Amino acid sequence: QPPSSSHTTHAINIMAALTTSIRAPIVARASAFTGRKVQCAATNGTGNTSMRAVWMPGSTPPSYLDGSLPGDYGFDPLGLGKEASNLARFQEAELMNARWAMLGVAGAAGAEVITGVTWTEAPVASEQTYLGAAVPWGSLPVLAAIEVFVMAYVETQRSQETDPVKRCYPGGMFDPAGFSKGADFEQLKKKELANGRVAMLAFAGIIGEAQANNLEGPVAALARHVSDPWHVNAATNAAAVPYLNLLQ
Repeated sequence: QPPSSSHTTHAINIMAALTTSIRAPIVARASAFTGRKVQCAATNGTGNTSMRAVWMPGSTPPSYLDGSLPGDYGFDPLGLGKEASNLARFQEAELMNARWAMLGVAGAAGAEVITGVTWTEAPVASEQTYLGAAVPWGSLPVLAAIEVFVMAYVETQRSQETDPVKRCYPGGMFDPAGFSKGADFEQLKKKELANGRVAMLAFAGIIGEAQANNLEGPVAALARHVSDPWHVNAATNAAAVPYLNLLQ
């Protein structure tokens, strides 16, 4: 039997009364703050939250590694950079070695790809030719003497620079593309050092590979590894793993 209109009206009135009884205290509490100034007491606290990138998640960088240096991820387990003078010297030395390593890796791989001569054989080959052409001004010792003279002049000029930034990033004729004048110069500093660190590890690997494979070049060694990665790797090299030849 359908409910009568009186029953329906009575149910609606009950629901309205319940809604009003719930809403009234909430509105009253909210209106109590109208026009009033609410003060919140400040509390002091400490935390280890940091937005900077660190070498290991959750690690706390030393106070002297504040992230202002390019490539600074707070890694100095031996505390070598506690002294400000040492930190500046190590920063410059790392950058110089990084640049030489990038040139070394490119030279070791590039010479082997272009000429077929490995980097360990390059001094012998360059006594007669240079990139396949006869050298008109003499052999490798003459080239080495010229390079030493030129580098000595450049390094002397750089060492006399008092500005620490210009000592590492001289600009001018050493920056023909004008990278140091762009807005992204700071980002390029980080990229240069990141690639340089990888290059230093890579060149150490090139030296180790040459010693383990009878002075084989990195390109030839990589080609052998790619052709048979399961049998040509560091774990199967008797020179890389001590006493491996006794197990074979």
